[in-house]
Order: sequence, then structure tokens, then C-alpha cells
Amino acid sequence: MGKSMASAGVIAAEHAAPRKRFLSKAWRTRLIGAVPPAAAFILFVGLWEIIGRQFDIPVFLLPKPSDILNAAIENWDGLLGALLTTASETVVGFLLSVVIGVGAAIVLASSKLVERSVYPYAIVLQTIPIIAIAPIIVIWFGAGTNAIVFITFLIGFFPMLSNTLIGLNSTDHNMKNLFFLYNATPLQTMWRLRLPAALPYIIAGLKISATLSVIGAIVGEYMAGLGGANGGLGYAITVAATRLKTPYLFACGLSASILGIGFFLLVNQLSKWLLSSWHESELAKEN
Repeated sequence: MGKSMASAGVIAAEHAAPRKRFLSKAWRTRLIGAVPPAAAFILFVGLWEIIGRQFDIPVFLLPKPSDILNAAIENWDGLLGALLTTASETVVGFLLSVVIGVGAAIVLASSKLVERSVYPYAIVLQTIPIIAIAPIIVIWFGAGTNAIVFITFLIGFFPMLSNTLIGLNSTDHNMKNLFFLYNATPLQTMWRLRLPAALPYIIAGLKISATLSVIGAIVGEYMAGLGGANGGLGYAITVAATRLKTPYLFACGLSASILGIGFFLLVNQLSKWLLSSWHESELAKEN
């Protein structure tokens, strides 16, 4: 009788044990790590609200967080439409910068002569202020989505080109000699050795280009955007500034920031998926 009761107790304990593990160790670590920044955010917003109410600061100078929230709710349809417009322009420009940037880096890395001949002009293109050439882009492509996407592409292109080229040129020489001994063609060496070795550098370029693309889209909307229902966040910010709608201006700016953070987090997740099984940068995070 005693043995059967002990066995029943062991079985009950075994079934009860998993219930205590409500969250995995990884999720508990993430939640614990999120507490300090969340607490700092709540403290900052709370102090901002209290100071705004205490000193009665005019809304058009410095709106309180509650004013910004109310402005976002009141203009939700227009804000959401502008956010989606900017997001679509950002995605197209970002994808173009990735495809063309990586492709151009592969071409440059395939020949030192081509790299020495062309790469300096890519640097020169990067140093030209985008605002200076924006009118030319509008003349070429016309005002609207095409010009905005091209401006977004230009801003995100150089980080992809530069980082990918550095990665391709950083391949281990011993591995390249090994491929040479096995009579690998230049295409095989590029596809099976140099590109995988450059993947961490490409991911770094993606993280930079993802955030810059949001900036590029908004700058493009300032210079070449359409107004009305087709306008993006850049147009909404311009209208809010001219009409002294400061709370809505803050709401648009915060929406642009959230959009940039979202793109960065997506690229960061892609980095974990591609690198977590073999590269030290992500292995250290997992451990």
C-alpha cells in the first residue's frame, strides 16, 4: 500500500513538474533583459507628462505624451495610410539596394582592375548630398513613387556595396588556395566560398541599409512626394509642421522611428536564422 502511494506520488510529481515551467529559459532571459529598458521608458514618459502638466508648457512647443497619443488616435486613418505608403516605398528601395549592391560587389570583387576603376566613383556618389541631386532625380523620374524609391535606393546602396565588398575580399587565402588546388572555377569559388564567408558582412550591411532606407523614403517624400491621400510620412510631417500641429508632428516622427525599428528587427531575426548555427557573433548570443 505504501509503495503504491509512493509510486503515485512520483507519477504526480512528474506530471506536475512541467506545469511549473511556464516559460523556457530563453524567454525568461529575454523578459528579464527587457525590464530595464521598459522601466527607463516608463520613467521617461512619466516625467515628461508630469513636467508638461506642472509647468503648463504650450502644446505647440512641447506636447505631452498624452497629447501625442490623442493626436495619433484622432488622425489614425491618415497616419496609418501615410505609414503604409512610406513602408512600401522603403521596402522596394531597400530590396533594390540589396540586390544591386550585392551584385555590384560581386562584380567588383571578381576583378581587382574593375574594383580599382569603379569603386572610387561609388565613394564619390556616396559623398554627394542627396538633397543636392534630388531635383535632378525628380526631373528624370517625375514627382512621386519612382523618384522616392530611387532616392531610397541611393541611400541604402553604398552600405550594401561596401560591406559586401569588404566581406568578399576578406576570404581566407588558405581556403582560396584549397579551391584553386581542386580546380574550382571562379564562379564556384565565389558561390561556395566567398559569398558564405562574406555573409556576416552582408548582414551588417543589411542592418545599416534597413534603417537608412526609412530615412531615404522620408527624405524622398520631402523632395519628390505627392500630397493628399497618396502622401507618406514625409508629406504628413511637412503639413503638420506648417500648420503647427506639433502633437501630430511628434506622432508622425515616432511612427517613422517605429517603422525603422521594425525593419531592423526583421533583419536582426534574419541574421539569427542565417548565422546562429555557425558564426561566433550569434553563437555567443545564444549561449
